[in-house]
Amino acid sequence: MSVRHVEAVMGTVFSIVADGMEDVEDGIEAAVARLHEIDAKFSTYRPESVISRMARGERVTYDAEVAEVLERCAEVEADTDGAFSVRPDGRLDPSGWVKGWAIEEVSRLLAGAGSRSHLVVGGGDVQARGEAEAGRPWTVGIADPLRQGQFAALVSGTDFAVATSGVAERGDHIFDPATGRAATGFASVTLIGERIARTDAYATAVFAMGPDRGLAWIEAHEGFEAYAVLPGGQTMETGGFAEYLTG
Repeated sequence: MSVRHVEAVMGTVFSIVADGMEDVEDGIEAAVARLHEIDAKFSTYRPESVISRMARGERVTYDAEVAEVLERCAEVEADTDGAFSVRPDGRLDPSGWVKGWAIEEVSRLLAGAGSRSHLVVGGGDVQARGEAEAGRPWTVGIADPLRQGQFAALVSGTDFAVATSGVAERGDHIFDPATGRAATGFASVTLIGERIARTDAYATAVFAMGPDRGLAWIEAHEGFEAYAVLPGGQTMETGGFAEYLTG
């Protein structure tokens, strides 16, 4: 029996489909509590959060979890030559890592509660574990950034993550740290990887890099594939992306 749950948190909507848990209610309750715990600590919209206080320059004693998140952000920033930034507009904002990491935390808790197969979606980003049904992979739709309510492509797989950065929902909100201006080379970029936190952060970085540099950069990183929609409607993809296409 599978269970479904939808939770509004972190300024977006998280949805969970989980199967195989011995104690479904406890597993979902722990996952939802963890999401709200992460939001309370890392939200850039809550003035009392640790991150908001740090962004205002207050002297804050923070725990090992905050330190680890900032370390992971610094790691991705170095790896992408600054295309990913923990200060995208000059103000401390680790959201580019935190949302994906929060999805991973939900997946970890569900697995700990006995779920062998589950799909966790947060703000359009996806972490899949196991199979949708016996012998059948999960199928994930990639939103078309130029045609509201339609899919640009469908991908399927098991134990994979799908992250999209683009203009469909929030307009021009990803900035190229090198220029300080909105990145406009893509309409959207979707990355497929194993774990969603790094996949999501890399998707943001590739979008900021633009088509030529971004797709070449991800081609050089084993374990990731990309699919891009350009502002004129043309599409581009990395060499191994076709393996995930369905339909």
